[in-house]
Amino acid sequence: MQSISDLNLPNLPMEDPAFAADPWPYLAAAREQHPWLATCAFGYVVDQYDAMRDLLWLDHSLKGAYVDVVDIMDAHGTEWGRFQQESLLAQTGEGHKRIRGVLAPAFTPQQANRHRPLMRKVIADLLDEWVPKGAFDFELFASYFPITVMCSLIGAPRDAIPRLRSSMEAFGLSLSMKKEFLPQLEQAMKVLDAFSQDLVAERRQQPRRSADDQDLLEILVRTLDSGGLSERELYDLLIFLFVAGYDTSKNALTLMMNVLIERPDLYRRCAEDPEFCQKVVEENFRYLTTSTIPRIVTKDIEYRDVRIPAETMLFFPVSIAGRDPTAIEDAESFDPERENLKKHLTFGMGVHICLGQFIARAQIQEGLHQIAQRIRNPRRTGPSTWRPFYGVWGLKGLPIEFDPEPALEEAL
Repeated sequence: MQSISDLNLPNLPMEDPAFAADPWPYLAAAREQHPWLATCAFGYVVDQYDAMRDLLWLDHSLKGAYVDVVDIMDAHGTEWGRFQQESLLAQTGEGHKRIRGVLAPAFTPQQANRHRPLMRKVIADLLDEWVPKGAFDFELFASYFPITVMCSLIGAPRDAIPRLRSSMEAFGLSLSMKKEFLPQLEQAMKVLDAFSQDLVAERRQQPRRSADDQDLLEILVRTLDSGGLSERELYDLLIFLFVAGYDTSKNALTLMMNVLIERPDLYRRCAEDPEFCQKVVEENFRYLTTSTIPRIVTKDIEYRDVRIPAETMLFFPVSIAGRDPTAIEDAESFDPERENLKKHLTFGMGVHICLGQFIARAQIQEGLHQIAQRIRNPRRTGPSTWRPFYGVWGLKGLPIEFDPEPALEEAL
């Protein structure tokens, strides 16, 4: 059995904008040299679907790599660096279990379905505002949908979203591994932290007494008052929810529109069939998603005759896992009706699997159905660029024009 450090591995230049724009040739060449491992600028990359799935389940041997990310960014002593090391994603063991247990009841499939009317209302209102333009940047439009839903769930005022948007946009670069973004990240942290503290103070002054009027913020404040959370944990949870409710879902919506523009028959069917929308959303998560998951090995792992020592930094680019031709049949084809599905890895695996996955699924499904009804025959009007591959990947900008369609009530 060989140690990972003794292998002759290919290198994936994931920090390179050319890789972010088109990773597929690099991945194909890397897999010819080694079937599931490569190196990168900051450690090792697990780049094969089955290996990602198997290793991400090993919670007893892995932890979040957020201390190492702070090291790479030279961010010790900053508020952003503290947040990275103490937030929910960085927690392990009893601390992680306690905090996740506070949030989990609000993020079940049942709760996600209960919020579907709210999601429909939010996307309908946004479309009423944006559709008459006949042309806009779809990424900009999409950014207002998930965060408006999340603000409603935690009792944050919607009119704060535009002034917070630049901070949430900056926070999406948290795992980019680019030191030049640190001033933006630190400023974003200060803005979001101040807003979270103000939000909690306002709620304490005006609590929601009625059981029918309870929201997630009320639950969090009561948990704080009962000693189940510290104030710092509460503010960090709110920041985490703001950011999680913004960047990944916005990027996923934009990637989906980018795919469907080239498949007008599928797009038109989304306007007619909500159940087909669900299939499209799941296929899009498989086809191209947003995240690379960083992990640190906590004790030696032996996998496929390779020993991976403790303290090794591993990156799991689940964003590209579903296009792995060694694991997925006809992986390059976008087919919502495909059979023999393998579970996509968009939301991770194990105890750190994405808490908001059911909310994300529901709101993207609801959003796609109404978007396809109101934004007819979308066409690109300009180029898009790509975000850094590390962290939250995706398109930056998707300018489109389209044939505006009135809401169904107006059309009847």
